Amino acid sequence: MISRRNLILTGAALAGGTLLNPPGQILAQTPSMGDKNVTDPDSVQSTVNVGNRTFSPGKPGVDYRPVVTPNLPTLPWQIVNGIKVFHLVVEEMWHEFTPGLEAICWGYNGHVHGPTLEAVEGDRVRIYVTNKLKAPTTIHWHGFLLPNGMDGVGGLTQKLINSGQTFKYEFTLRQHGSLMYHSHHDEMTQMGMGLMGSFIIHPREPVWDPPDRDFVFMLSEWRLDNGTYRPNIMEMSDFNLLTFNAKAFPGTEPLVVKSGERVRIRIGNLSAIDNHPIHLHGHSFTVMETDGGRIPESARWPETTMFVPVGTTRTIEFVAGAPGDWPLHCHMTHHTMNQMGHNTPNTVGVRNAAYDKEVQKIIPGYMTMGSEGMGDMGMMHMAMPENSVAMMGAYGPFDYITMGGMFTVLKVRENDPSLKEDASGKITDPGWYQHPEGTIAGPASVDELNQDGIKV
Repeated sequence: MISRRNLILTGAALAGGTLLNPPGQILAQTPSMGDKNVTDPDSVQSTVNVGNRTFSPGKPGVDYRPVVTPNLPTLPWQIVNGIKVFHLVVEEMWHEFTPGLEAICWGYNGHVHGPTLEAVEGDRVRIYVTNKLKAPTTIHWHGFLLPNGMDGVGGLTQKLINSGQTFKYEFTLRQHGSLMYHSHHDEMTQMGMGLMGSFIIHPREPVWDPPDRDFVFMLSEWRLDNGTYRPNIMEMSDFNLLTFNAKAFPGTEPLVVKSGERVRIRIGNLSAIDNHPIHLHGHSFTVMETDGGRIPESARWPETTMFVPVGTTRTIEFVAGAPGDWPLHCHMTHHTMNQMGHNTPNTVGVRNAAYDKEVQKIIPGYMTMGSEGMGDMGMMHMAMPENSVAMMGAYGPFDYITMGGMFTVLKVRENDPSLKEDASGKITDPGWYQHPEGTIAGPASVDELNQDGIKV
């Protein structure tokens, strides 16, 4: 029996040849990482010389606190003769943006976006890149200080990585900060299909107090029309799906931290055109670094909303001082709506009772949506087009949350034994916050209104 996915893959390939190899198809022998455990940083441990200094490759939990990338893993590595060795595999795959909405995208190592790479300033890194697409590709190490021939610009600084080929990039990390990687060949297509990821370089020597929690996000945008299963990479201005780490709310994982912890959040923006003002509720933060490096202490500034331009990264820090479930989202209101909000007619204020009555003669149960705003478009259980989701939200602990797209939740909890932390440093989602009595906004009583002289 042919599944819907295989039917789409096969049909598209026969129709136009634009669909590349189905997920899982092996086009070339990939380099083996040997018999060593690639998650073991001590395998073949030695040192590497950088200038007149000798470094041992940085170890997680010793030289740095590993980052957590919500919804995405960190890429494993091993040490070979003092060099930290990674392997990225470029391939096509199915990706779920949020429950009910999926597409055929391009990514690395089975993930969209790619897994986060993590190393330490002074590390020598060797990164193998195997191309399992039918199209050629490259990888650009965005913001890195490195030899020109390792910069990854197809045709200018290197040959293209053709289908089935494996290329080797090797350089020494001469800086620290929040950086990125992405295809630098046919970028509108390849980045539009998902080929990007985060690369975190920790300082060799501490330059500020280490955080208790360290998170990283990649911002991106897509055009995925209702009923289709492939991002429209020809879109140049009108995107209808905005994501954190290639996920839209309610598919985004929360950030769970303990009250009193120092929290660092790194945000990179590889959207096609849009800059994003990222806003955090309940806390103010300090902007600590840009993609160009650490901001001197005298030049840092406080914010509750951080503007992240296209092609840049920003790093913020704060102390989680207020228990609760706090939104973290882009403050461009149309960036917190999902796909079905695109091109919706404006019916706010329209008197539709007579119109609905006539239409119901043909379509029983019909009701015009949006005349009192768009919040009801998420709450109503209506028939949806194939591979489409409501323009906003999911049910929360009180009512429907009328947000989608670039939206997630910072969950701050008191430190108690019920909080479970996995090996990666991620705390398991503890569920919705239980508010202390008397701390929730609610309906005012008549007595309260009279007492305070309020007339309604």
